[in-house]
Amino acid sequence: MTSAIADSLRTGEHLLVQAGTGTGKSLAYLSPALTVDGPVVISTATLALQSQLVDHDLPRLAEAVRPLLGREPTFAVLKGRHHYLCVAKLEHAGDAEDEPQGGLFDVVADRSNRRGLEPGGRAAATSDGTVTAADTGPAKTKTVWIGEAGRLGKQFERLRDWAAKTDTGDRDELDPGVDDVIWRQVSMPARECVGASRCPYGQECFAEASRARAREADLVVTNHSLLAVDMMAGRQIVPPHKLLIIDEAHELADRVSSATQAELTAEAVDRTARASRSFIEPEDHASLQEAADALTLGLVETPPGRLQSGLPNVLHEACTLIDGATSRALRQIGEVKADDSDPVRKQQAKATLTELNTTAQRLLAAADYDVAWVEHEPRRALVVAPLSVAGLLAEKLYEERTVVATSATLTLGGTFEPVARSLGLIAKTPAAPDAAAKAPLGTLPAKAEKPPAEHNELPWTSLDVGSPFDYGKQGILYVAAHLPRPAASGLPDAAAEELLALIDALGGRTLGLFSSRRAAQQAAELVRMKTDFTVLLQGDEALPLLVRKFRADKASCLFGVMSLWQGVDVPGDACQLVVIDRLPFPRPDEPLAAARSAAVDDVGGSGFASVSVPIAAVRLAQGVGRLIRSTSDKGVVAVLDSRLETARSYGGFLRKSLPPFWYTTKREVALGALKRLAAD
Repeated sequence: MTSAIADSLRTGEHLLVQAGTGTGKSLAYLSPALTVDGPVVISTATLALQSQLVDHDLPRLAEAVRPLLGREPTFAVLKGRHHYLCVAKLEHAGDAEDEPQGGLFDVVADRSNRRGLEPGGRAAATSDGTVTAADTGPAKTKTVWIGEAGRLGKQFERLRDWAAKTDTGDRDELDPGVDDVIWRQVSMPARECVGASRCPYGQECFAEASRARAREADLVVTNHSLLAVDMMAGRQIVPPHKLLIIDEAHELADRVSSATQAELTAEAVDRTARASRSFIEPEDHASLQEAADALTLGLVETPPGRLQSGLPNVLHEACTLIDGATSRALRQIGEVKADDSDPVRKQQAKATLTELNTTAQRLLAAADYDVAWVEHEPRRALVVAPLSVAGLLAEKLYEERTVVATSATLTLGGTFEPVARSLGLIAKTPAAPDAAAKAPLGTLPAKAEKPPAEHNELPWTSLDVGSPFDYGKQGILYVAAHLPRPAASGLPDAAAEELLALIDALGGRTLGLFSSRRAAQQAAELVRMKTDFTVLLQGDEALPLLVRKFRADKASCLFGVMSLWQGVDVPGDACQLVVIDRLPFPRPDEPLAAARSAAVDDVGGSGFASVSVPIAAVRLAQGVGRLIRSTSDKGVVAVLDSRLETARSYGGFLRKSLPPFWYTTKREVALGALKRLAAD
């Protein structure tokens, strides 16, 4: 892997490297990174990997190469502005007057999805132990629990104490942490920042200090979300560099998609109206409130789900009102200047108005390359996102730098092409029906990309470095082919009986990965009722605590849903059975996946094959990868979905996407292996 990266640096070819658990891929890419003249950027998807690099791998490497380089290489972490304490926001936090987030009572109430109070409201305690805050205007009453407000107030005071001591202002260094609603009071999203030169606290800015450190470092560690924002901002955030290493690259397209997603909520329009009230005419402030009311009505009247035929009239009218009100307000605010009476708050107001205006216009445009949907949970929102980001990545990711993308899951069905397509490395197949019908997995039609969709194929190569694990001897992949095809949601009776038999044969030590919360709960109730094993259910306690308990108790089972399918690392004999209840295809009501499938179907292709199967392959490979975490691990992966064996069109493709375990569909073989493990 190190040699391949060195070759890419010499030739300029981009590189995809599949490197399984235990290969030491972080040291493999960090070592050649030190040969580059100028900073190298490493992007990760998870905080866990970021912490591993900064706390363990980079310090070891820096010390090891000091005799060779004559100095110790430097490294820095670069995060988005909202991760850092904003001194300007801290000085005004808790002020109700014209504050975009309102005072602390407003923040607490926002959690219940109520409309926010206008500044100048009053609060009164009631006999039932609540605080009722009422404004002089109609329908502006909301309730806040005193205990909740008191808890948040204590957190806020602790945060103020920390602010006086911290050198970095990094939220991750605040221990114990604070609720998101408190942190929003003292952090500044990038879009709302007035800039250090125009901020009265610019010289004290923690975010600016972090960027300065990054510009001086040899290695900069960042995350996929900030990398996406940097691409869309014209490379103004991350320092200029010649080599970009993307670890956990299978997550990149989804993170970029999330970064390019936008939404409208009535609460956001309300907060923006309050933030801009001091800078606009009263009638325009009233127009923003009317737009918020129209959006509230539209979201109530529109059922959740994808909007396949454009915006319904009620939402179209709401977006038109938002577009008009925000456009007028922006013209009044004009340019933010350093000598304005309050440039920080004026910039915040302008930024939120601009975001609402851009999103409303995007929704009204109803472009083929965007998909819109309505959410009712956890809050009512109108959301828009791109069908595909491959074109954006092709245009923005690879220019003037060499990109190395690595992960344990980069080949699907034995080939790199589906992932390469999702990362924009292969030109799109023309959107002709005959071409689409023959298009490889992962291909979307050209209309799914924002124009210009055409791009030349970028030079790239690939490498699968294999694994230090002997999967054929260390693990068994058992597919319960005798079970009926899963139909109803939840855990079918036959699958439940199979699960019990497998757990009983091993005596616990089971990680259960389920496709739905309902299935996980049913499995937990069943095992608790039928056995004496300890069952740890995701959601009952914080996930890190559950994982620690699972490691410590061999007679335990840990059950959960999709967030358990990756990132859980339990080497040794504490986890020797991984059970997957069904193939993790996207749900039919997942708006983006459904829209992408429909786009392929519309040009004569198979949306299921092009979209759903690759998604399932990545998820399944990540889940199966929880079993073997070291060279001494042994165990069984049991898939209780017969389609992995019986589905001719995609079963073989999914199996080829998995590590090369010894494969069987015989129940007695799996049970016998588990009993032998239990006896060891």
